Amino acid sequence: MQAELSIGRAVAPENLHLTLAFLDEQPEMVLAALHDELALITGPQPRIRIAGLDALGGAKARLVFAAVSPDPALVSLRKRVRIAARAVGVNLPRERFRPHVTLARFRQRQVPGESEKLAAFLAREGAFSLPEFMVADFALYRSTLTPEGPIYDTLASYSLAIGPDL
Repeated sequence: MQAELSIGRAVAPENLHLTLAFLDEQPEMVLAALHDELALITGPQPRIRIAGLDALGGAKARLVFAAVSPDPALVSLRKRVRIAARAVGVNLPRERFRPHVTLARFRQRQVPGESEKLAAFLAREGAFSLPEFMVADFALYRSTLTPEGPIYDTLASYSLAIGPDL
């Protein structure tokens, strides 16, 4: 789908993800304690269904994303991850959960014609969907911001059935 979008900076395939909680900068001690809490989280496994494409940012779009239907198990997993983060002292703001996968980002200053190309892309591809699939695990990532976009490093993975996989 990203190849169809001729504008913006595509997110590298290895960086595609769905954020359950943004933790901001945290000291190693907090991350170690969070790892222990996250390892306790088990099923049920969320069903993921991509349900269309959209953009965030209004007239000056900041990003294009694939919307994810808010499956009850996904909403529950997010809630448990946020509870675990708060239990170890991470201050998380209240925010509405709008599950999505970012496909491309745009610079603050738009290129002439970019808005029109984006509107045409969304009119053509906005109803995009994928077959539903199950998620067996989730991960704790560290993001490093670069001029080309964030780079994500997996710190730990957690099976929703059996616990952590380091």
